[in-house]
Amino acid sequence: MPAKNIELLLLKTIEDLGIVGDIVKVKPGHARNYLLPQRLAEFPTPSRIEALKAERAKAEAELAHLRSVRAELLERMSGVSVTLVRSCNAKGHLYGSVTQRDIADALIADGYGVDARNIRLSQAIRHIGPYEVPIQFDKDLRTDITVLVEPDQPLEEREEMEFDDEGNLIEKPEPGEERKGRRHRRGRHRRHEERSEHGSEDATSKEPAEKSTEKPADTSA
Repeated sequence: MPAKNIELLLLKTIEDLGIVGDIVKVKPGHARNYLLPQRLAEFPTPSRIEALKAERAKAEAELAHLRSVRAELLERMSGVSVTLVRSCNAKGHLYGSVTQRDIADALIADGYGVDARNIRLSQAIRHIGPYEVPIQFDKDLRTDITVLVEPDQPLEEREEMEFDDEGNLIEKPEPGEERKGRRHRRGRHRRHEERSEHGSEDATSKEPAEKSTEKPADTSA
């Protein structure tokens, strides 16, 4: 049977859990391994709950202000589109990916202060095209933006890029240099064949003439 959740009094505000002074229920492992050792929470007692009332009221006011700022930001971001240019192959597959951090940096550059953790991207983007990406602060504070990933070169003008085993780009020779290289290789091959033919002829000419086995005619008779 799984262990029951335990109640703790938060000593600090923890996102997605509660604000200082809240009494929350958490799993024993989370309490034992994180909240209690980090002094973020303790077991509640009436005196400690009373002692944190002032801090809790201050945290509530700060949270209300933050929600107001975030709601205004989401309203400004309604219909926003950001464009990211990336290298890709001829089929539109990216050499790399677009992550939450990439999108956050693009939004910040456009004047929208959004943290990467507030970008709800289920997985990294690995292909060119438009994507609807949610921006969420709280359960009820959410909007969608459009992320357009474009290639750094038109796909119809792109040659397939090749990479070695270590991920380094393999440089391809220019068409003129490639033809020049082929002509150079053919010229070297032709000269090699000519030298081989001349060498065979020289070897043949230097062979000694065969000695005659016939005896000279007897002229004494």
